[in-house]
Amino acid sequence: MNEFARDAVLFVLVLGVTLALGRPLIGALRALALGQRAYEDAPATHAKKTGTPTMGGLLFGLALALGLAARHDAQAVALAVLGFGCAAVGFVDDYLAIRRGRNRGLRARTKFAATALVAIVFLALLVHDPTFAQRGVAFAFGSTQLRIPDWAWYALSLLAVLATTHAVNLTDGLDGLATGTYLPPLAVVVWLASRAGAGGAVALLIALGAACIGFLAFNRHPARLFMGDTGSLLLGGMLAGGAIVSGAVLLLPLIGGVFAAETISVIVQVTYFKRTKKRIFRMSPLHHHFELGGWPETVVTHRFWTASALLSLAGAALAR
Repeated sequence: MNEFARDAVLFVLVLGVTLALGRPLIGALRALALGQRAYEDAPATHAKKTGTPTMGGLLFGLALALGLAARHDAQAVALAVLGFGCAAVGFVDDYLAIRRGRNRGLRARTKFAATALVAIVFLALLVHDPTFAQRGVAFAFGSTQLRIPDWAWYALSLLAVLATTHAVNLTDGLDGLATGTYLPPLAVVVWLASRAGAGGAVALLIALGAACIGFLAFNRHPARLFMGDTGSLLLGGMLAGGAIVSGAVLLLPLIGGVFAAETISVIVQVTYFKRTKKRIFRMSPLHHHFELGGWPETVVTHRFWTASALLSLAGAALAR
């Protein structure tokens, strides 16, 4: 069986497993009382989301396990360590937020430190793989590579993981928003990883894409299952890790432009409010600004999906 056929079988398998296990997982999470609590300062329409089962990102972890079983070269192992590590940080955060109430999970600095540690382990595993040829590559324009000093590459890669994990986490605030926004940049990274010859990474990312599509069946509006930080940190870590393996770190701000905009909106809002006691946006992250402006939740979601697709197409054209 050639690589394309094997990846196609993996995609169908993971999609089927995700669809089959989604409903039982919802029941199990309900039985364990692992439900999301709406943030106190969220729009009033979000109150009805309280109690919706969370930690649905466990399905993404299963997808990674299946992808790793299908192709387990050194780069796939390193990428899986990154994904599972980020998911573990998110799981602890989700569990503490539920058990303590009022969304009091891990402190922000603790989450950053933990994801940084996971990223460092990932990079250490990656560079010790003799087949890894992308160290020092910040961006590849077709056959032309933009190389930077190793120390700058390490710093940039670490920053990419930290920024992307927490950007996806911030975007996960509406039904289906983060998952649908994630799929276009993921598709670009799969293409770039394939072009770079990172077969193991391709298998993991394809499995993750299949899980995201299956997850949308339960996460679309009105959502019956949330991914929680268990899922959002895993997704962000894998997107950044895939870009690093593909030698396309500098492409992330473009193909992940929606995630970047969400993060920037929070930074700008907080900074401006601390200085002036006034707000630029009705609420941050950015999707809440549009919600409070009168856009229905589904309209915000679909327009963000569209923006993500257009930005990803632009990134693919730039990298061709």
